[in-house]
Amino acid sequence: MPALAEVLTALDALWPPQRAEEWDAVGTVCGDPDQPVTRVLFAVDPVQAVADEAVRLGADLLVTHHPLYLRGTTSVAASTFKGRVVHTLIKHDVALHVAHTNADRADPGVSDALAGALDLRVTAPLVPDPSDPAGRRGLGRICELDVPLSLAAFGERVAARLPRTAQGVRVAGDPEATVRTVAVCGGSGDGLFDAVRAAGVDAYVTADLRHHPASEARETGPPALVDAAHWATEWPWVEQAAAQLDEISDRNAWGLRTHISHTVTDPWTAHASATPQAHTTQPSGAPN
Repeated sequence: MPALAEVLTALDALWPPQRAEEWDAVGTVCGDPDQPVTRVLFAVDPVQAVADEAVRLGADLLVTHHPLYLRGTTSVAASTFKGRVVHTLIKHDVALHVAHTNADRADPGVSDALAGALDLRVTAPLVPDPSDPAGRRGLGRICELDVPLSLAAFGERVAARLPRTAQGVRVAGDPEATVRTVAVCGGSGDGLFDAVRAAGVDAYVTADLRHHPASEARETGPPALVDAAHWATEWPWVEQAAAQLDEISDRNAWGLRTHISHTVTDPWTAHASATPQAHTTQPSGAPN
């Protein structure tokens, strides 16, 4: 039975904290280094529902992708939702560890997990990490389909392979266009449009695409855009990360039991489709 410190050392080897973005807040949020660890829960978001799930499970460690305190704090009072999470975890001896942009850049990383969920073959990182001589680490991934699909069919594949959310999957582009190559970026990806265009891919799968960057990208030309929910594009990493720790546990004869949270922590809870309405082609204020 390993101590928390031993497990954290293994996790830091998978996702070195020094590879996180400067603005990020990764690493251990709470936990006693000497505490024994037998069960580990992996999740995307450190919200109350996930903390409660960890307690019900009897987990000793909760590993999340998103930070709890990204911008810092001066209080962990239980009068705030983040403070309640901390209080819940500490009261029940559950440690919390975060791997965020360091997991994005890893090999394998968040975008590898997304590509795997979509049955895409990874050929290279989208934005290579210059510190990696092997050229495998970095943000996003460039991928290929084994069999070309229409954009409409590819959008349906993305919707079918990712966890269901209220948003679903939005597609921008000619539905009949052929998709052979794809760039993927788990999480918010509209800051990588220049790299995506330079890669010359047919489609780009990511999340959180805002109106103006998406509109400008479409007016500029290819690729087509496939926009899924942020949580959904990063959830496949939870499975991947648990499998990585399973392998380490087996190698060290730790006997850890890893668990994957299926709690949907995407903030959107419903989707209302617009009702078709009659529209006039006359400009506003024009006489009838």
